[in-house]
Amino acid sequence: YPAGFVYIFLGLYYATGRGTDIRLAQYLFAGLYLLNLLLVFRIYCRTSKVPPYVFFFMCCASYRIHSIFVLRLFNDPVAMAILFLAINLFLEERWSWGCLLFSLAVSVKMNILLFAPGLLFLLLQRFGLLGCIPKLCICALLQVVLGLPFLLVNPVGYLTRSFDLSRQFQFKWTVNWRFLPEEVFQNRAFHATLLLAHLAGLGLFALHRWHRSKESILALLKDPAERKHTSPPLTIVFVLFSSNFLGVCCSRSLHYQFYVWYFHTLPYLLWCTPTTKLAHMPKVLLLGVIELCWNTYPSTVCSSLSLHICHGLVLLQLWYGTAPLPAPHIPAPSRRPAAISKKAQ
Repeated sequence: YPAGFVYIFLGLYYATGRGTDIRLAQYLFAGLYLLNLLLVFRIYCRTSKVPPYVFFFMCCASYRIHSIFVLRLFNDPVAMAILFLAINLFLEERWSWGCLLFSLAVSVKMNILLFAPGLLFLLLQRFGLLGCIPKLCICALLQVVLGLPFLLVNPVGYLTRSFDLSRQFQFKWTVNWRFLPEEVFQNRAFHATLLLAHLAGLGLFALHRWHRSKESILALLKDPAERKHTSPPLTIVFVLFSSNFLGVCCSRSLHYQFYVWYFHTLPYLLWCTPTTKLAHMPKVLLLGVIELCWNTYPSTVCSSLSLHICHGLVLLQLWYGTAPLPAPHIPAPSRRPAAISKKAQ
């Protein structure tokens, strides 16, 4: 893992009597769980998209999330809590501080990079190419500062092991690809196909769902003041959450602790599109099926297939539910003058 993980868990190690006081560690993670919920609720309050009763499911209905936080003490919830703090800062237009916290989250676990394409799009849309370079430098500088003790001793080893993109996952732990033969799951061609699908999905969403201006997407490289058309208001949360969800859908493997990568974003992804009263129940049912898939241990052919079907349904809703509205059709003026009514005469 990157250096931020080392520092945070080293602090936990000494705070719990060199790892012997497990109960104290659980209390600390319970506090982290409540802080994480507070940050998530603040994001949802700003968006005003999700009906209040959905928060019950987010708080009380997930055995797996409670296990990840308070029983397993994984680093995934630590990274996600820092990320949600960064998103709160983005919503407050504190982009520099938000980029600093985003980079800190990346230093705890690499999965936060799934949000990076969306963040890059937002920075370009908000500041242009030259304006976003200082923000990217903040992200890079923090990684250098945190990793400096390791970079000075073994830079190649630190970079290749902390950000290992070629890592092979064990088939016995996969939640999403159980229906495949193990030789296909481990095949490099399969991994390359998933990467291409991920890049294609990001490209399509960037071109047709995130970018709403009439100008070419290359106009994002310009200074915002020099653009001919101002972009309609862009939802920061939608871009970031959908960017991460595309990555989750195309992941080479999802392990049980990875559920926290997107669990708290699912209600927004389901309710960010216009919803009729009758459509609420299928969305709640979808949340329930996803939860059931993640609580099936070990995963089965049925559970992994069901998870992909649910992910596919969410993607279809995001694609068709956020399609740009067609331009209103204005009928051409008639060449013949309109007849004057007798009453008007």
